[in-house]
Formats: sequence, C-alpha cells, structure tokens
Amino acid sequence: MGTGIFNRFAKSSSPVSPVSSIEQPEIKTYDDVPVQHHDPTAIHGMHGIEVDEKTRLHRNLKARHITMIAIGGAIGTGLIIGTGAALSRAGPASILISYTLIGALVYLVMCALGEMAAWLPLSSGFTGYATRYAAKYFITTPNQLTAGALIIQYWVDREKVNPGVFIAVFWIAIVFINYFGIRFFGEFEFWLSSIKVVVICGVILLSLILALGGGPDHDRKGFRYWNSPGAFKPYIATGSEGKFLGFWSTMVTATFAYLGTELVGVTVGEAQNPRKTIPRAIKLTFYRILFFYCLSVLLLGMIVPYNSKELAFANKASTSASASPFVVAIQISGISALPGILNACILIFVFSAANSDLYIASRTVYGLASENNAPRQFKLTNARGVPVYALALGALFSLLAFMNVADDSRTVFLQLVNFVTMAGLLTWISILVTHICFVRARRAQNLPDSAMPYVAPLGANGSYVALFFCILIGLTKNYDVFVRTEKFFDWRTFLTAYLMIPVYLGCFFGYKIFMKSERVTPITADLFSGKEIIDREEEEFLARKAERRRGSARAQKGGWFYRTFVGWLF
Repeated sequence: MGTGIFNRFAKSSSPVSPVSSIEQPEIKTYDDVPVQHHDPTAIHGMHGIEVDEKTRLHRNLKARHITMIAIGGAIGTGLIIGTGAALSRAGPASILISYTLIGALVYLVMCALGEMAAWLPLSSGFTGYATRYAAKYFITTPNQLTAGALIIQYWVDREKVNPGVFIAVFWIAIVFINYFGIRFFGEFEFWLSSIKVVVICGVILLSLILALGGGPDHDRKGFRYWNSPGAFKPYIATGSEGKFLGFWSTMVTATFAYLGTELVGVTVGEAQNPRKTIPRAIKLTFYRILFFYCLSVLLLGMIVPYNSKELAFANKASTSASASPFVVAIQISGISALPGILNACILIFVFSAANSDLYIASRTVYGLASENNAPRQFKLTNARGVPVYALALGALFSLLAFMNVADDSRTVFLQLVNFVTMAGLLTWISILVTHICFVRARRAQNLPDSAMPYVAPLGANGSYVALFFCILIGLTKNYDVFVRTEKFFDWRTFLTAYLMIPVYLGCFFGYKIFMKSERVTPITADLFSGKEIIDREEEEFLARKAERRRGSARAQKGGWFYRTFVGWLF
C-alpha cells in the first residue's frame, strides 16, 4: 500500500511543495510552522475543507460534548450484551485477556488518529486522511436496532408484538435527532452518554458488591467460578489447545465491543477547538478502557459461571430473555427488581449507539463526497449544517434491521456482529497505515514532533505493532469455520466473516485504477493545504473564549477541579 493509501495527501491543492518552507530549525510549536497561502477563490476546490454555506458543517460540538460522546460511543452492545456469548464460549480468563489486548490495540489506533486529526482537523473527518470503505457504519446502525429489538423481548415476546414495530419507532427517532442539527445531536448525546456512564459505574459497583457477598444471597463468590467450572473453557478441541481456541474465538466479541471509539475522528469537522479537545479525549482513552472494559469483564467473570443456563446465546435451547450477562448476574444473586430496570438502561445504551452510528455513517459519506470520492450531492447541507442526502443514505441502510421480522433476533444479531467486526478491523487498519505514511511524510519534510499539537506516544512503531495484530485477528477471527467437524460447511458465517475483505480491496484498487491516481511519496505528500483556515478558526475561537472568561476566576477554579478529579473518567 505504501503512501498510496493517502487520499488527503494524494491531491495537493497547491502546486508549490512545502518542503523548502519548513526546513527551519527554529520551529518550536505548530503555530510557528509556515503555511501555504491560497487564493480565496480556490478554497472551494480544496479537498476535505468546506467553507461554502451549502456544503459547510457547523462547529457546534463543545468540549463536554466531545468527551462524553467519546465515552458513550464506546459503551454499547458489545460490552453490555456481547460479553455473554464470549463468556459462555471461552470462560472468564479468556474474555479478560482478549478485552485487555484489544483495548491496547484500540489505544494505539486512537493515538494514531489523534496525531493526524490534531494537526489538520478536516471537515471530511478521517475519510480525509485515507481512502476507506464506509459500509461499516451502514451496517452498525441496523445491528444496534437489532439489539434493541432483542432487549425488548425481555418484556414483550416476539410472538405477541413483532420486533419490526419497535425497530420502526427507534429508526424514526434517530433519523429525526440527526436531522435537527449537530447542536441538538451533541446535547442529546451528551445526556445519553452521561446516563450510560452513570449506569455502567453503578453496574461495576454492584458487580463488586455481589462478588463480595453483599447481595440478598450473601454468597461471597470471589474467584470461585474461576476454579469451578474454570477460568478457561475448551472450545472445539480439548485440553490446552481447546482453551487457546476458546480464547481466540472471543477476539470477535472483544473487537466488536470497542467499535465506536473512533467516533472522535468523525467529530473533528464539527468540534470547537478540535486541536485541544480531540487529543484530550484520546489521551484519556487508556484510563477509560481500564475502568469500563477490563474491570467490567473481570467482575463479570467473578459473578457469572460460564455454564449458566441463563446466559443469553449460551446455546440454541436457551429461552432466557436476559440479553445482558449483567442481568443474569442480578438474577442469580436473587435481586428481583433490578433486572427490569437494568434492561431499560441497556435499551438506552443501544438507542444511543444506534443514534451515534447513524451520525458517523452520514458524516463518513459526507467526507467521501468532500474528497470527490462520492457524488457531490452527498456533501450538500441544510441550514443546520446537516448533510441531508448523506443522512438519507445512512437511514436507508439502517432498514436492514427489519431482517428481524423474518428471522430470529439472536441469529441476525450474531451475523451482523461478525460482519461489522471485520469492517471495523479494516477501518482500524486504514487508520494505522495512514498514520505510518503520515509519520514518514513528516520526517521527509522535516516537520518535528515539537511542531505537532499532539504526537502518538509510541509513534509509527506502535502503529506497526497494532497493524500486525489487526491483520492477524482479521484473518483468523473465524477460524472455527474451517476446523469444525460438522458435516455441512457453515457458509453463512464464512460470508459474514470474510466478505468485507474482497469488498474493501476491490474498492481500494478499483478507485486507484478508475481514478488513475498517482502514488504519493513522503516528500510530495500534502501536509499543509487548508491549515491556514484551521489556524484562523482556532485563533478566533480562542479569542472569543478568552473574552468570555476574562475576570471569571471562579469558573476557572471549577474547571481545574473538574479536570483534576473528574475529567480523567468523564
């Protein structure tokens, strides 16, 4: 692939190479880097930067919106529901290890994305940094709607009310929320994400109390279930081989659980002061992964045995409506009132995730159109700054959730999880390859780390390591299709697992051939087109912010308290 994967850097808007202008040892901060000056009449043709009122996004996402959306986008069905399938298949130790490993990969991916986004926050989001396939987000939205239909079956059996009714209600709601503009969307998602954070913190605290014997049964479980039935459950084979295969099979669920963290990369085009808010949100990702994910699955393995009959998806004969393993834990402990309440909270989780995924889908299509990789109609916006045609396309793909009408919700959910996981891995691979090319271009053009607003802690080396594991997981995540001993080949699982690979490669090479795009070398990569516009927007925002805060010592003191004691988590 090399640097040819660049889309943003493949089409420089300036005929002048920026190399000679930045070979200056006195550069200290990114504000001191000379930039290319463009003719104002040429700005409209600049890829990834939209200033026309008919195509421009509105920067109405505040810092608190970005930080909460960053958390809320990562807390969804993968953590709350998907862990049940992984636990029943591989055991508590397997899911703890897999969630920790994938969490480390996600942190490296987010750092890579943060370095590029902080340098040049494009209107087109991360589609402006690399050519990528956008179907992941089209499929993620119906997957969340499917999960919502599954959760509602806790109260209403699908035989009484068809899941399609609830899917239609959710679909209409998320379309309207996205249509009302980014200010309304940001505020709505802020409060939904706040509810999600409070609920997951409550679930973690409750899980700890139950593990220590504080439930109605007063049963101090501790690590009992790690001894019996065991920490690892053999899968397909027996002995150590079976335990390893069980562990590796949970990589799909763990990867799916973390999908959505890259939502921050889409918000750069509508964020206020993105060079500060985006890096801050990404820096705190590490602590949030440890707290929300690793601690959650550790406690879950302590309070629910992997052979529990109540675990959803444990086997085909399971009739339990408890879609979440945390609800199962509450039921096992003998708490009668909480399962229904927690399921209602989980329904909010799913609704928020579906809402965010539709937002990402519309902005991804908008980004492709902004880069001239999709019909220009998709970058047209209304008076609220909403790309209405891109939103309509995302909403149409969301109708795939109505497959639940003719099939079992559990089956549809697992098939969509498989498909979305591979699409998500390909997205991460694109981000990592793009970051490696970005770092090579910076070095070739003498742009030092001191000139960057944010630098990935492990640099390109971290991206290389993450890239290796992403490719390995992508190729082997559904190995059980090939090693199972059943008489018939599971072609449905095979298609949902690997169909995205030829589609992705076909889109990439098809674009290269059809558009006849030239290979970009590190020395010719365009690092500066549009930077002057972003710099000016940042200066204007900081000036307005300083004016508002002038003489407000009390507000500054409150902000310090939030950043020091609360901001690392919330």
